[in-house]
Formats: sequence, C-alpha cells, structure tokens
Amino acid sequence: MPFQTVQQEKLSQGVLRQIEELILRGILRPGERLPSERELSEKMGVSRPSLREALSELQDKGLLVSKVGSGVFVADVLGSAFSPALVSLFATHDSAVFDYISFRRDMEGLAAERAARLASDTDLKVIDAIFKKMEVAQQKRNPAEEAALDADFHLAIIEASHNIVMLHMMRSMYELLREGVFYNRSVMFKQRMTRDHLLDQHRAINDALQARDPAAAKAAVASHLDYVRGALVDQLKANENEDFAKRRYEHEAGR
Repeated sequence: MPFQTVQQEKLSQGVLRQIEELILRGILRPGERLPSERELSEKMGVSRPSLREALSELQDKGLLVSKVGSGVFVADVLGSAFSPALVSLFATHDSAVFDYISFRRDMEGLAAERAARLASDTDLKVIDAIFKKMEVAQQKRNPAEEAALDADFHLAIIEASHNIVMLHMMRSMYELLREGVFYNRSVMFKQRMTRDHLLDQHRAINDALQARDPAAAKAAVASHLDYVRGALVDQLKANENEDFAKRRYEHEAGR
C-alpha cells in the first residue's frame, strides 16, 4: 500500500519553511534585519524555543547570520554569485559591459512579458508607484536618486514576473551594477536630454505593463536597453575623444 504514517510537523519546521519561502521569493532581502525574537515569535504564533530552533537551523544552512548586539540578518546569499576575480575582469573590459546589456535585454524582456501576464494587481501598483517616484526625482535633478530608482523599477518588474530563479540571478547582476562594476549609471542621468529620453522609455514600459500587454512590454524593454547601449557607446567615444583632445592641447602648449 502507498500510505505512510501521518506525522505532525514540528512548529520550528513551520517557522523554517516560512522564512525560507520569504527569502526564496525575494521578500526578505540580503542584509535585511529580522524583527526581534519577541516580536517574531508573536507574529508567527510560536514559542521562543521553537523560533530559536528554526533560526539556528537557518543559520546552519547559511541563510541567516547572527551579529552580536545587532540581531539576526538575512545572509548575503548573492555575494557568492561571482568570484572577486571575475568581478575585477568585468570591471576592466568594455566587452563585458555590452554583453551585460545584451543579457539584460534578453532577460528583462522576458521578465516584462511574464509580468504583463502573471503579475498581480499589487505587483503592478508597486511598479507604478516606483515610476511616479522617478517622475518626481527627475524634477529634483538628482542623478544618484534617479539611478537608484531606475534599478528599483527594473527589479520590481523581475519580481512581478514571479520566476524565483530569474529574481535571484538578476538581483545579483544588479548588485554589481549598483557598485559601478559595469558602468556609472549616474553619468547617464546628468544629461538633460538623456534623462528625458530615459523617463519616456520607463513610462512606455510602465504603460505596457499596466495595460497587461506582453508584446508591448517586451518591446519597450528592448527599445530602452538598445538606447542605453547606444548612449554608452557615445559616452565611451566622447571619453576617447577628450583624451586625444587633451594630448593635442598639451602638445600645442608645449611648442
């Protein structure tokens, strides 16, 4: 017979599975501090010994870390995605920049297409709320804030696609982008015309998602990242031209 004895699950295992699911779904993020033991046990309706048992097991699994005097935090599980040597290699070769953009174009196009079909109404509200913050930030002309919101906007789309493998992979990629490994995004937001174009492109992506139009959402993402690629090519060329101009000036001044 295919039947087995039914065994009641320990409370600590219920706690463990819930926290694992929150990490897996990207709701609890790397570096995020968990509530205090008292608050967490009350929220989850379990005793402190059961909670401690679950937290201890999650630490043994490498999903949580305890810091003396600070609390329990979600481990930096993204940090191991790329070795320091590979990150250094990315940072010193322009070809990696354009491969990165190409990769984003493919992955985010797919994510936008999925989000238009599978996102909940709340997912779409989150994306729209971030876009409205982008509109406000543009008026303040704060390149750093605009760049940060740009990353939040794209990650919200990936979250709304509800593919957990893609979510963690792309979060890892965005951490490298935030650290300036591939290129300095803030530079792009310092130019008025570029900033206007970028906002219009994000508006097109948001409009397509809110309309739940998968093809339009995918096309809007592709158009946006094609523009980013072209802007970076122009930036690299301008930097090269400026280098030669300085050498020419030094040569003329020394004659």
